[in-house]
Amino acid sequence: METYPVDIDPGQVVRWVMAERQADSLRVRTLGRLTTETREIPIRSEFGLGDEEREDLHEIVTIATLDIAPIHAGDGWLLTVVIEDEAGPRLSYDRDTVEAEEEIDLDTFYNEFIRPGRGNANVVAEVAGPEAKSRMTRLLNAIERNSHRSGGHASQQRRPR
Repeated sequence: METYPVDIDPGQVVRWVMAERQADSLRVRTLGRLTTETREIPIRSEFGLGDEEREDLHEIVTIATLDIAPIHAGDGWLLTVVIEDEAGPRLSYDRDTVEAEEEIDLDTFYNEFIRPGRGNANVVAEVAGPEAKSRMTRLLNAIERNSHRSGGHASQQRRPR
């Protein structure tokens, strides 16, 4: 599998998938996941924390992932939108309340995580060969142009910017 970053706004990707779904022309399947993790606070002078304070605190990170895959897994590609949002330091005794993963739907992913300032957002493509890469390129072009299939025919629909 070849993995590479995609330079498309994550919000644009999710809005395109939602528009395809609304038009009943969705030819992909989606799986959203929400994971909460605790991480050690990094040693950095700007935090001004000593060893004892760092032991008492952990950083809480929420990771929302949306996998967009072909209906037929044999097509060999996967497009993933990942949003990583740091909630900030919490006391160590709160650690038992995190480290969970749950499934979320497309609307929840969009409403909760696609907005400015929500965290670090990335789009990553994964392909299993030249044919899959060609399929991915066509998909990414459709997303960039905001073109949608309607009744089996390609149509251009542009959103004003």
